[in-house]
Amino acid sequence: MTPLQLSRLVADAAAEKKARDIERIDIRERTTMADYFVICEGDTDRQVRAISDAITAAAEAKGIRPFHVAGYADGSWVVLDYSSVIVHVFLPGERAYYDLETLWRSPAMREVRSRRSAKERVPATTSSRRRAAGR
Repeated sequence: MTPLQLSRLVADAAAEKKARDIERIDIRERTTMADYFVICEGDTDRQVRAISDAITAAAEAKGIRPFHVAGYADGSWVVLDYSSVIVHVFLPGERAYYDLETLWRSPAMREVRSRRSAKERVPATTSSRRRAAGR
């Protein structure tokens, strides 16, 4: 199985367990430690572990086992190391704090993402402010 196929398998397994904001980041041109990061999050430590278990089971069904697993007992950030694909399953606060996407995404992708975020930010109108204030 190629690293790209493994990253897709991992992302699909995470999606089946309702992981949120799943991102696959191609890091081949940035480092030699791996080809892809798959990053996602669960709402609770139990869900983070369930997502990690689903990923491990899906990979083992294809005869692939992680070389190392870290953070499973705590459940706030689980790392599954498949050598060519490194999986990070976070709680939302941990993910925001470490912000791996910004660190590892290519500079061109960061610029596209910031422009998209700026477009999504729409200033609140006076009427929406009044509704929020209960007036």
